[in-house]
Amino acid sequence: MTTTPTRPVAGLSEDAHGDRVPTAWERARRRVDLEDPVVSWAASLGVTLIALFLRLWKLGTPKVFEFDETYYAKDAWSLLHHGYAQGYVDGANDKILDGTTTGLWTGDPSMVVHPEVGKWLIALGEWAFGMDPFGWRIASAVVGSLMVLVMCRLVRRMTGSTALGLIGGALLSLDGLQFVLSRLALLDIFLAFFILLAVHCLVADRDWYRAKMARLVPEQIVDGGAYGPVRGLLFRPWLLASGVCWGLAIGTKWTAVYPLAAFGVMVWLWSAGSRRSFGVRWATLRSVVVDGVPAFVHLVLVGVVVYTATWTGWLVHAHDYERTLSSTQYTQFIKEQPCKVVTQDDGTTETQEANLDNSGARWPTATEKDAHGVGELWQSLRSLWYYHQDVYTFHTHFLNCSSHPYQSKPSGWLFLDRPVGVAAENGIKPGTQGCQAPADSTCLRQVLLIGTPTIWWGGILALVYAVLMWVGGRDWRFGVAVVGTASTWLPWLQYDTRPIFLFYAVAILPFVVLALTLTAGKLLGRSRAPSPRRTAGTVAVGVFLVFTVLNFAWFWPIFTNELLTRSEWLDRIWFHRWI
Repeated sequence: MTTTPTRPVAGLSEDAHGDRVPTAWERARRRVDLEDPVVSWAASLGVTLIALFLRLWKLGTPKVFEFDETYYAKDAWSLLHHGYAQGYVDGANDKILDGTTTGLWTGDPSMVVHPEVGKWLIALGEWAFGMDPFGWRIASAVVGSLMVLVMCRLVRRMTGSTALGLIGGALLSLDGLQFVLSRLALLDIFLAFFILLAVHCLVADRDWYRAKMARLVPEQIVDGGAYGPVRGLLFRPWLLASGVCWGLAIGTKWTAVYPLAAFGVMVWLWSAGSRRSFGVRWATLRSVVVDGVPAFVHLVLVGVVVYTATWTGWLVHAHDYERTLSSTQYTQFIKEQPCKVVTQDDGTTETQEANLDNSGARWPTATEKDAHGVGELWQSLRSLWYYHQDVYTFHTHFLNCSSHPYQSKPSGWLFLDRPVGVAAENGIKPGTQGCQAPADSTCLRQVLLIGTPTIWWGGILALVYAVLMWVGGRDWRFGVAVVGTASTWLPWLQYDTRPIFLFYAVAILPFVVLALTLTAGKLLGRSRAPSPRRTAGTVAVGVFLVFTVLNFAWFWPIFTNELLTRSEWLDRIWFHRWI
């Protein structure tokens, strides 16, 4: 009797030969290679376009000047049409919202206390779309979306993973603070963008520098006393690009000086580390000369030139400033005194400065005879310097007696301690504007500048991990997140007695997101092969992303001025400090 051998029956996860069948996700990955440059850029642009769509949604509403838009939108229009920021008449806001843009400016320069780059960008939007809320907000929407693209590419460059780059870009785009500032004509979104772009250029320079070293030194340097290559590394194009970005960042707000200084030190240490890896002894000291000096030229001197160029409109009209603003209270300041309490006519009290001053103080250039040619340029530059001294005096000595209902201490920024309400419409009656509140209640609309809690609170844990990985694990990538966070946050602690606001923290945000994304990369691991660790990491990262999307969606109504009943609004105001 003969028997026919039977063939084993394949399981659901095996083919007829007993080999494992790839999962649907694995088959999809084979068809779409995220690491292909074209696919990688297309995916990054896709995330960016989604971010842009969200930021353009009803961008022109509410049709009011929100918070400090009242200054920057009008200054931008004045720069566009007059070349410098002029003062404006009382009631200008209402007339502008009614469509009037003529006869509103006085002709005299305004004492603006921030540089002009951000206002010029706002002016571009007003030039393209007109002097209305959409026109003065569109530049912020575009730049805020470009931040998402830069974030995607920065993480991609640092990790080699397009997937992590997309996670970083998505997290940045889903933060409420970044989202709302991308829909306002304020300066901070431009500041954050230029800082992030400058850091991206520095990371690109690190890659360029090491690749150039490898070409110039094909073998290990035998004589450790040598400096290594010098001439071939004097010009560093990515470092030059970063210097331009730093100049534009400082030309938006001076606070960019701190991260410039911090990352300048990082560039030196990165360069020294590269030389050490090729056998240079005492590389840290030797790099001060051969790398530190060129880096100073590329970053600081180039930044100074770019920054000065951003004041061209001011320099052209320096004589107007010498005529009207050369003897202000800031010029006359001598010494800060304790605050004084003044009783108003209505019986309320107000705290004011009581500084010592010299009423006769004046810019020297204001009393000099007008020069011509190069002498005129030098005179204008000196006047600009005196103007800078006055602005610095304002920031350091004329705000310490002031207060604001939305001011916050920087020590609480990472915890979202005190968000800023930039627009509100209260007391909307039931049946009005679609309000469906109970008869004994009302509806309201609000725009609140607050970060997405999952990102910021999760970011605190990620930053702690980043410190451990940078110091203990010697992973330079986490150092970028730590140094970026420290340099954009810690300097504010010295000003915690004056009115400062949570939305300044948008400059910190990219580095918080970077810490989160790098931590996600550690959870996922390097190997793409299925394993319990990768499965657990994928689940953890996926759950965090889902919660972040849901968190962003939950706060969407108070990001975008949507109608809410008071009960629905209170459901989103989790703490008393958020009111």
